[in-house]
Amino acid sequence: MSAAAATTTKTKIESIPTFFPRTKARSGGSLENGPYKEDSSKPKTEIPFETHYFPQLLDHFTFKPQSSKIFYQKYLINSHFWHQGAPIFVYTGNEGNIEWFAENSGFILDIAPKFQALLLFIEHRFYGESMPFGKNSYKSAETLGYLNSQQALADFAVLIRSLKKNYSSEASPVVVLGGSYGGMLAAWFRLKYPHIAIGALASSAPILQFDDITPWSSFYDAVSKDYKDVSLNCYKVIKGSWQELEALSAQKFGLAELSRTFRTCKNLSSMYSVRNWLWEAFVYTAMVNYPTEANFMMPLPGYPVQAMCKIIDGLSSPGATKLSKVFAAASLYYNYSQTEKCFNIENGTDAHGLHGWDWQACTEMVMPMTCSDESMFPPSSFDYNEFAENCRKKYGVMPRPHWITTEYGGSGMEVVLKRSGGNIIFSNGMQDPWSRGSVLKNISATITALVTQKGAHHVDLRSATKQDPDWLVQQRRQEVEIIQSWIDEYYKDIKTTSIFK
Repeated sequence: MSAAAATTTKTKIESIPTFFPRTKARSGGSLENGPYKEDSSKPKTEIPFETHYFPQLLDHFTFKPQSSKIFYQKYLINSHFWHQGAPIFVYTGNEGNIEWFAENSGFILDIAPKFQALLLFIEHRFYGESMPFGKNSYKSAETLGYLNSQQALADFAVLIRSLKKNYSSEASPVVVLGGSYGGMLAAWFRLKYPHIAIGALASSAPILQFDDITPWSSFYDAVSKDYKDVSLNCYKVIKGSWQELEALSAQKFGLAELSRTFRTCKNLSSMYSVRNWLWEAFVYTAMVNYPTEANFMMPLPGYPVQAMCKIIDGLSSPGATKLSKVFAAASLYYNYSQTEKCFNIENGTDAHGLHGWDWQACTEMVMPMTCSDESMFPPSSFDYNEFAENCRKKYGVMPRPHWITTEYGGSGMEVVLKRSGGNIIFSNGMQDPWSRGSVLKNISATITALVTQKGAHHVDLRSATKQDPDWLVQQRRQEVEIIQSWIDEYYKDIKTTSIFK
C-alpha cells in the first residue's frame, strides 16, 4: 500500500514490505511497492462487458499547452439491464488492469438487474492500457508527474459526464463503488464531486491510514491477530521463523541450504528474498481470508489462514524446523493448485506493468507502517528520512506526506464527514488488516459503517455464492437497501425541481 522504509529497534531491516495490496520488496534496501498480483497462469474469466476508450485530457488542472494532450482511457460497460434515466453504477478503478477488478467485483453485476443499472468500470490512468505516454509513461518524473489521485478523480468525473450526455440520460443517478484504493477513490469522489455521484460504497477503504491518525503498527498487529486467533502455536512458529532465517543465512553455505529448503528455481543471492516471499504470503492470506474458495490474487481454499495454521500445527516431527513449517504454510498460498515444481523467489516479473504504485507511494500515498513487539513480524520503526531519500534516489522527487489529509481531510474526519458529507457506506471486515485505517462506526444517518467480524478485504464486492455465510449475505442486503434509499430519494427530489424537465 505505502512505501515505508523501516529500521528495527535491534537490527536493521533493509526494507519493510507494506501491502496495498501487493508489494515486492527486494534486497539492497530498495522498496518496490505495487498493486494487485494477478496469476497470469490461470485462465481468463469471460466478463460481460464491452470495451471502449475515452479521449481523456492529460492535465485537468493547468492550461499549459501540454495539458491538452489526449490519451485514451479504457473503460468497460454493460448496458444489458439499463434504460434511459435508470441508475449508473461506476467502479472507480484501482492500481491495475480494469478487467481484473471487474472479474472480482461480481456484486455489482449481481445487483444490476434489481436496479436496472448501467455498469461502468473505469481504468485508472497509468495502469493497464490507460497509458498517457504509451510505453514511455513510466520513463521519468516528467511523465509520472501526471499520476495522482486528483487527476484520477477528475478523469472519472469528465468521463461520467460525457457518457451521460452521449446516452441522453443526464438525469440518471450515479453511484460510485470501489474496493481498497478504489474504495478510497469512491469515498473521495463523493466528497469532491457530490454533484456527479449521489452516493458511494467504499469497501475496505483505509482513508485514515495517513499521518498519525491510525497507529502505525495497526496493520501488522491485525495480520498477527488473524493467525493468533486461529492458533497460538502457529503465531509463535511464524514469529520465531525470522530469527531462524537470519541465523541460517549467516552460515557459510546458508543461502544454498535456504535454496534447497524453499525449492527455488535458481540459487538465492539474498535471504531478504525469502523473507519477503514469506512475508507476502502471510499478509495476503490474511487479507483474502475469504469464507469460500477464491481465485483472487492466488487460488486459495476457504478461510486460508486456518488452512495455513493447520499445516504448521500438523508438522510436529522432531526434525521439523520453524523454517520448514513456514515454507510448507507459504506453499499453500503460492502452490495451492499443486502446479509449481519450484519457486521463482527472486526477480519475479510484473507481467502486467502495474508498478505505477511505486510512484504513488513515493509522492502522495505515504502511509507509515511499523511492527510492534506483539507482531509476528520483526519489530521495526518508520524512518521518514530514509524513506524520502529512497524516493529521491529512485524518482528525483520528495514525498508530500501530509498532502492526502490536506486534500481530502484526515484528523477530525468524523466531524468533517458529519458536517459536509453524506451517502457513503464504509464496509469493512475485521480480519482485513486494512480495516484499522477505515471508518468503523456510523458518522451520521447517511454515513454508515458496515463492519463484520469475519470479513476480509472487500469480500462484499465479490460475486455471491451459495456457500456464502449468513453475515455476508446480510451485509450485502444492507448495502442494497441503503443504495436503494439513495436512489429513491434522488428520484423524489428531481420530481420537485425543474432542472431536468
